Amino acid sequence: MKKLLRFVCSLAAAGAVCFTALPLTACAKDSDELVLRVSSWEEYIDLGGWDDDEVIDLESGDIKGVNSMVDDFTEWFNSEESGFDFKIRVEYSTFGTNEDLYNRLNLGDTYDLVCPSDYMIMQLMREGKLIEYSPEFRDETVETNYYINNVSTFISDAFESFGGQNYAAGYMWGTTGLVYNPEKVDTEDVTSWNILRNTKYARQVTIKDNVRDSYFPALGILNAEKLSSGDGDPYALLNDTEDETIDAALQILKEIKENVYSFETDSGKADMITGKVVANYQWSGDAVFIMDEADDDASNPTELWYSVPDECTNLWFDGWVMLKDGINGNEKKQAAAEAFVNFLSRPENAIRNMYYIGYTSAIAGEKVYEYLDWNYGVEDGVPYDVSNFFGEGFEPLIVDADTLEFEENGEINRGRQLFAQYPPQNITERSTIMCDFKDRLAAINQMWIDVRCLDVKDFNPAVVWSVVAIVVLGAAAIVLYKFRYQIFYRRPEKSEEKSEDISK
Repeated sequence: MKKLLRFVCSLAAAGAVCFTALPLTACAKDSDELVLRVSSWEEYIDLGGWDDDEVIDLESGDIKGVNSMVDDFTEWFNSEESGFDFKIRVEYSTFGTNEDLYNRLNLGDTYDLVCPSDYMIMQLMREGKLIEYSPEFRDETVETNYYINNVSTFISDAFESFGGQNYAAGYMWGTTGLVYNPEKVDTEDVTSWNILRNTKYARQVTIKDNVRDSYFPALGILNAEKLSSGDGDPYALLNDTEDETIDAALQILKEIKENVYSFETDSGKADMITGKVVANYQWSGDAVFIMDEADDDASNPTELWYSVPDECTNLWFDGWVMLKDGINGNEKKQAAAEAFVNFLSRPENAIRNMYYIGYTSAIAGEKVYEYLDWNYGVEDGVPYDVSNFFGEGFEPLIVDADTLEFEENGEINRGRQLFAQYPPQNITERSTIMCDFKDRLAAINQMWIDVRCLDVKDFNPAVVWSVVAIVVLGAAAIVLYKFRYQIFYRRPEKSEEKSEDISK
């Protein structure tokens, strides 16, 4: 895995422009080429250039990333092997957030195929900006329809739950939870989202700096008793946007704000690896990255772990959607876009992308299972059931017992990389999709402004009055200086100057 490269890039991206173009293809720009405009997240596809010793040597065949995935797709599509009778050129670009992408679409930027997250897919569907995948793409009898024939039923069911199965093709997915240092954090404290406002860890934990990822744990804390007892619908409780719920979440988030080290987007990775903080609210894919980097850091021998709080976890996913304004009824463009998704869904390509970025592909099947066994399997260990993702025909993996923590009832709520990438059924059963806020977005955003903006009431009164006194004294000093200057250095009035000139 290109860990060091991605780590450096992720740090640089935190201060960079959120939307950058990546010139990944080197095809000649012939006038008869069809241009396919594709956009996805930063560092979210295999860019190739693996080191010589980076080879996934499966029994079914070796896998290695030499060129970028986009270049490989372009070369394949333009070859006789693909069966297409036209040439393409891919313009691949990236965005930093779903909102960046959405704003660019509203400003008139045109793309054919993009990869937003769950709630943004829902919003684009609701606004009529997407087109459906063709019946040919969804035909399971066609062997080369790699997506429909390999996507996990678990993921396809998630898309079907909000009516997106015909509009989106799953790419990566995961949960949200807590990366933590077990030497600094008590195990019982990472079983709840309440650790974010636990004063025992004041200025030692971090939370995400966006309204959705912060609102979710706030609702988890607010509804902890109901969620733990099974009293109430988790989907309804964790998608509640009524005024009183927003107000209650606001107060919880203000308490969290007082307790956390920072609201962060990407810096939490480095803060965990260097030990600046002891727990970090994180997406599962980045949790894998953090644990990998910490394992490779000889100066910090502590193993980091990942926990999913008992109350709930957010089941998130990113998916490929085709934009109506981009495709614009062009059958060739749609065919090329669908071919791109199918190319990424080839099991060997799904493995390349997982290996490169650390997230979990929506693609299942025997080859991906083989890769999982290659990555985590041991001869002597404990069984780890992955059938909730791969299906009932797949046997449990035999994995290192030291990478998992079992409860008395046999459930696993904490673990290391495998646990983060492929959570067991007891975790996925308490996972909930957080949906589009729809007409409540303005109210939610106002709540977030109230959380994140500085409030004079939040400051120590002594500090406030000291600042006010300094400002007043400074202003008085300026006034006095000007007054003294006019008295001692006053220039003659213009009338006096004129009279003097006339007399001369």
